[in-house]
Amino acid sequence: MIAEGQNIGQGRRAALAALAFAVTALIIYALFSSGFGRPPRAPMETPPPVAVPTPSTTPSPDRPAAAGAAEPSPIAVVSDRLWLTYLPRGLERSGGGTIEPTPGAEGARARYGSATRFVEVQVEHGTVAADWDGFRERITVLDSRATTVRGKPAVVGRHPDGGRVLAWLERPGTGAWIRVSDSLSGELVRIAASVRAPVGD
Repeated sequence: MIAEGQNIGQGRRAALAALAFAVTALIIYALFSSGFGRPPRAPMETPPPVAVPTPSTTPSPDRPAAAGAAEPSPIAVVSDRLWLTYLPRGLERSGGGTIEPTPGAEGARARYGSATRFVEVQVEHGTVAADWDGFRERITVLDSRATTVRGKPAVVGRHPDGGRVLAWLERPGTGAWIRVSDSLSGELVRIAASVRAPVGD
């Protein structure tokens, strides 16, 4: 039979061994996470930008027409706080700039067009776009239907001056609308889905 004092001694030794193991593991972890023993990183220089030639939109003989059509569209900038990552081919910027400031509203607009097609985009910042109900009252949409744009409240319908229009609240304080010619009505949702804006502007 083992004496009671020996049990206490073995328990203390086991506790000391566990403590020594934990301290050793902590020291090893601290050494590896501190980077001890690693050579210092040399600062990397930023390479100069390389000019990239604009891809041709006409397919080459060794490249089928479908491959030429799959190339990404250029980014169309509306303002420094809103831009498009998709725009139908063949449209050139034909107008735009800042909108005339009014109490509670400032913003920018852009128009991209060709002889028979156009896309207009306008973004407004301020109290006029404080919430969806207020911004919705500001926009005239005929035959309107409620929808969403990237999960945000929106309305789609006909524009009083012709074409289709889609308006939405990008975030409280920022509202936007896109108007397209009737010939581009099938592209309206895709254009609106491509809108990007900085987070928290």
